[in-house]
Amino acid sequence: MLELRPCCECCAVELPGDSLDALICSFECTFCRACGEDHLQGRCPNCGGQLSARPPRVGATLANNPASRERIVKPHAGCQVTRQTAAHNLCNPTAQP
Repeated sequence: MLELRPCCECCAVELPGDSLDALICSFECTFCRACGEDHLQGRCPNCGGQLSARPPRVGATLANNPASRERIVKPHAGCQVTRQTAAHNLCNPTAQP
């Protein structure tokens, strides 16, 4: 069963278990669509593998098998600017980028 990690590894944006914007590699490294496509060009910076859409888990299945709570955020070169903006927005939810 997939872990469904709760946030993008680059910018820390929330990716709930039913999100259609989550991309993963075969090791389940998790990225938002913006980081995965725009900054990482569809490749996982950890293993070099292809990033693919993470299947969403919905309804009772998500309720009975919730997403992981473990937040993994790493310093990937392609996402440095994005991370700074995201960290600012997480601390200040009403802030404009």
